[in-house]
Amino acid sequence: MVPGRHASGPGQSTGPRQAWEALLNTPRSLIMGVINVTPDSFSDGGRFFDHQDALAQVRALAAGGADLLDIGGESTRPYADSVPLEEELRRVLPLIEAITQETSLPISIDTYKAPVARAALAAGASLINDISALRFDKDMAPLAAENQVPVVLMHMQGTPRDMQLKPHYGDLIGEIKVFFQERLQFAISQGIPRELLILDPGIGFGKTFQHNLEILNNLDAFLDLGCPLMIGPSRKAFIGHLLNLPNGEVRDVGTLAAVAIAVQRGARIIRTHNAAYTRQFLTVWEAILGGGG
Repeated sequence: MVPGRHASGPGQSTGPRQAWEALLNTPRSLIMGVINVTPDSFSDGGRFFDHQDALAQVRALAAGGADLLDIGGESTRPYADSVPLEEELRRVLPLIEAITQETSLPISIDTYKAPVARAALAAGASLINDISALRFDKDMAPLAAENQVPVVLMHMQGTPRDMQLKPHYGDLIGEIKVFFQERLQFAISQGIPRELLILDPGIGFGKTFQHNLEILNNLDAFLDLGCPLMIGPSRKAFIGHLLNLPNGEVRDVGTLAAVAIAVQRGARIIRTHNAAYTRQFLTVWEAILGGGG
């Protein structure tokens, strides 16, 4: 079991499961801030490859209102090549170790490789964000069960190298739901409690422009699966397509429209590159909804 490293309050220390349950008890929507320690991620590749630049971004995300931080050392953009294990470890571990010295925010490791997840948990991470939904590495599910940490199960058609070649579905929402049901059953059979499982329909992962819109508009179809929903529309290509905008921060305003519909349809966690904009938006949104009754 990985020792708890995150404080739930002054002088209090808790394990990963207890910290996650406490976070979920927060009534507002949760923000997961993204830090890609890569040279080639679709939005911020190269910007935070340097350790000090990455740490500065961590501070900006924390100051902007992030509830947890998602650290990734391998780009999963369309057509991306995989990164050797040792290189991925070299990218993420120093940052995770540094973050634990600066903030008590929970840290998520964005990886589908069990050795990376294991090392990240030992370094201070307390959540696994697996784009393969525990499919690509047979050791990932036992690792998560052993450590009793939350796991994001994401839907993806294909792999990052081929997912955007010809995405096709007969029944998009129905097929994603069946996928989630199967992955949930598998995860639970491996000893991961349902209370620690999070579902992400995978905006942009084996999806066309129209598929992404359909997912956002029908997120509530997954609510009866009984797990928190996470969504990551931040700066994605469908926003750039709609607005005719290049990549990067210029897509942040359009992202907030996607966040609005996602929260309205039941998203619990918003994965974003811009925590400050997202927190400001959600603060006003939730105040209006809470005060209008």
